[in-house]
Amino acid sequence: MKIAVPAETKEPRVAASPQSVQKFIDLGASVTVLKGAGVKSGITDQAYRDAGAEIADTLESLLGDADVVLKVNRPEAAEIKAMKKGAAVMAVMNPLDAPGAVEEMAKAGLTTFAMEFMPRITRAQSMDVLSSQSNLAGYAAVIDAAGEYGHALPMMMTAAGTVAPARVFVMGAGVAGLQAIATAKRLGAIVTATDVRRAAEEQVKSLGASFIMVESDEEGETAGGYAKEMSEDFKKRQAELVAGHIAKQDIVITTALIPGRPAPKLISKAMVESMKPGSVIVDLAAERGGNCELSKPGKVSTHKGVIIVAHHNVPGRVAADASSLFANNLYNFIAALYDKDAGALAINWDDEIVTGTALTRDGNIIHPALAKGEQS
Repeated sequence: MKIAVPAETKEPRVAASPQSVQKFIDLGASVTVLKGAGVKSGITDQAYRDAGAEIADTLESLLGDADVVLKVNRPEAAEIKAMKKGAAVMAVMNPLDAPGAVEEMAKAGLTTFAMEFMPRITRAQSMDVLSSQSNLAGYAAVIDAAGEYGHALPMMMTAAGTVAPARVFVMGAGVAGLQAIATAKRLGAIVTATDVRRAAEEQVKSLGASFIMVESDEEGETAGGYAKEMSEDFKKRQAELVAGHIAKQDIVITTALIPGRPAPKLISKAMVESMKPGSVIVDLAAERGGNCELSKPGKVSTHKGVIIVAHHNVPGRVAADASSLFANNLYNFIAALYDKDAGALAINWDDEIVTGTALTRDGNIIHPALAKGEQS
């Protein structure tokens, strides 16, 4: 089985590490990486060679005979054109944002898998790219906030006086939010958090943070474990609770995303203006429009003294580790589909990890989410 790893043209991450290359070779596969693909993640071509990979100079020579193509993001038009019919492609596809791109992959006869659709089951945890990348995003959000905030985060008692601890509020207690809580606590901040899922309260408290949420009988979690859209009444009452809390915070980190939809607006202009000058908001939902009404996606901006950080691709800000974890996710997925005796993928189309992630097969779009318009 021939595995190909192109370069990502719009970000620093890469879909293979020297360690994952070595694992693939141990399985019996061969691996070819495009020249310079890992440079922005601190991985040299020589490091890939040392692990046993070949280095290709052109996209055509890389992809022309590849059986499996590994990417961070869905293939671009030139990559689709260069691949052979029947090649399997694993990446974060975001198919609901680009149905035309999915159609092109189907027309090209590619077998594609959207890694972000990995079902949340125990067996698939090691393949879950959303969790691995969100974990790093939560960490990076706190580091970014600390860099922008003009004060120390922990309480410090010195001969010259006492420095009060920073107050950090995390909105959304999924993987990114929980890591943000843990990181802020390690840095000595006083941390509070909220989430639409009542089940998150125990996790938040286990990390030493306080949990705030309005009382409600609504279930804020889908069967797949994702947050879901809440009623207007819940959103109104939650917003009132949050508004009073935000005014007292030094740092607010928002992580709320609903798969396949624009990010919910959690922080209004009035809430921003209630915060003290020098306070910081880090919006991890910037790529889907942002949780803050005043976020400028891809930029760091200031409104009446409040700093609003809305970087794109936050995991890419820690690209070396993000690439390493992403590469491990892909290896674990492929290893689960690989028949070592045959030296090829042996895909069980009834397997839950396959039915959950497969987008296209034999010229057809097969994932139910594209028909439903929501993540399964």
